[in-house]
Amino acid sequence: MSLIPIVIIGGIQGFGSEAFLLIGIIAVVALSISIILSYLLSKSIEKLTNKIDEISKGKLDVNLEDSEIYEINKLTDSLNRVMASLKLAIHKVGVKKGDIFEETVRAKEEVEEKYCDLLDNISGWVWETDTKGYFTFVSKNIELLLGYKPKEIIGKNLFDILVTKDAKKYRNIFDEAVKKKKPIKNLESWNKGKKGEKCVITNAVPLFDEEGNIEGYRGVAIDITYRRNAEEKINELNKNYYELKNKYDNLLKDRKKLVTKKLVSDGNNFEEKWSEQDFDSICLFDEDAKIVDCNDNMTKNLGYSKSEILSFKMTDFDALESKDDFVNKIKDAKKHGSITFKTIHRRKDGSSVLVNENVQFLKDKKLYKCIAREDYSFKK
Repeated sequence: MSLIPIVIIGGIQGFGSEAFLLIGIIAVVALSISIILSYLLSKSIEKLTNKIDEISKGKLDVNLEDSEIYEINKLTDSLNRVMASLKLAIHKVGVKKGDIFEETVRAKEEVEEKYCDLLDNISGWVWETDTKGYFTFVSKNIELLLGYKPKEIIGKNLFDILVTKDAKKYRNIFDEAVKKKKPIKNLESWNKGKKGEKCVITNAVPLFDEEGNIEGYRGVAIDITYRRNAEEKINELNKNYYELKNKYDNLLKDRKKLVTKKLVSDGNNFEEKWSEQDFDSICLFDEDAKIVDCNDNMTKNLGYSKSEILSFKMTDFDALESKDDFVNKIKDAKKHGSITFKTIHRRKDGSSVLVNENVQFLKDKKLYKCIAREDYSFKK
């Protein structure tokens, strides 16, 4: 470019062939010089870069060679002064030259090892996603829980492994959490595994970049399938229990109707007579089910002292009837004169005994008489 003015001037003034030859020689020389300078500069930078790389690995005795380039020499001098200061600092604190770098690397490796151990031993699997729910990291514990290897999951969406009925609901929860930059707490969901569905409880926290923008979520999912199945089984058993109890109560009502027909009626009242046996537990109680007296057999059969029993209500040792149930039975006994039913008594030692109870209303005393007799029909 610097030769263009010369060529123009030469053309104007009518330079001859000798002038053009001279211009060509100058151009070749200028081009050669620029190539040499470019080579020297790139070579010097490459050497300096290699030396800096060695220094970063802990080699402080690296010899920084002089360069033909002034600017490179200035950079080399600055780097030499930094290394001299570093060597002096190392000498003053009394450590070996490579120890600083070795300790840093060792500390980094120990932290990484502990982090991996934590991920491998946590009772669940750790995951990270972007803001759309796509997995960017999955710990290997997912294989123990769902049967997938991490590489099978990374890149897939969080909602791809949820059962269909849960996916839409939890996507809305996730999107709302991303919008508000809020953690996700105690979220239960069913996941699709290779060997069946697993119920997990998930907690997660948002991840942010340096500017505070949300980048995704990091969370841990813990298997609670056994607990959830146990709870469902308990609910099922409770349901069956109440169904059986209702059937039992209905049977008692039917039996009561049959007894009513067989007994001699006294107006609208009747009394189903029980002959007291020597082994029966007998007590008297009032309208509030408070026990006011009992025989010795009751103390022997239940294991309580008489003073303890006299401080009880009938429902205090009844393991089957609720307070409301027993109140209804008192009303029935008052209305009909007597009722009979099965229940379970709880002894002082914690054991239980199935009994037949006959409750009679004593009109003259305005008290209730209970005769409890152990039921041996279920004993082998």
